[in-house]
Amino acid sequence: MQLTIPPKVTTRAFNRLAEINGSSGASKALRVAVEGGGCSGFQYAISLEDAQAPDDLVLEGEGQRVLVDPVSLPFLANATIDFSDELIGARFVVENPNATASCGCGTSFSI
Repeated sequence: MQLTIPPKVTTRAFNRLAEINGSSGASKALRVAVEGGGCSGFQYAISLEDAQAPDDLVLEGEGQRVLVDPVSLPFLANATIDFSDELIGARFVVENPNATASCGCGTSFSI
């Protein structure tokens, strides 16, 4: 059985999540999932959630939580979840070493 290395979350991503939660007065977790679809075969789905599922992997830092469901976990093995703030926009991004190709928008990939 192969060991799956969980994704890492940067301090910048945790800090941005803390800013979002601070401005809304809520305490939501960031969910990062992989779904079928997109122009390259798979796509990332990033959302804010009130509660975690019992089988979620929970990554914690800076008082914040990032959730990954068990189906998405193998696709995100050894990936890095970060926050990017550039001229084209600000967003959470996934740097995935498992992806063999990706589209220009950065949300769709193939393995």
